[in-house]
Amino acid sequence: MRTQEAVVCRIRELIEEKEITVSKLSIISAVPPSTLKNIINGNSKNTGIVTIAKLCDGLGISLQEFIADPVFSGLDQEIE
Repeated sequence: MRTQEAVVCRIRELIEEKEITVSKLSIISAVPPSTLKNIINGNSKNTGIVTIAKLCDGLGISLQEFIADPVFSGLDQEIE
């Protein structure tokens, strides 16, 4: 799995866990709906750390909690 796929997987997992919609996450994190939908639909190739931090703030978790998920262990390194 690539890093961007892990980010999408983690966001989806947290949305389900928190029982919120993508639209609700957009509102509570101040990330534009189009940006969030592009990330979730795989149209974004490189989600920035600032965007991830905003999503974490909206979800009420730290960046460390976001990254500490097993989905991020053993990722393929991407060189482009």
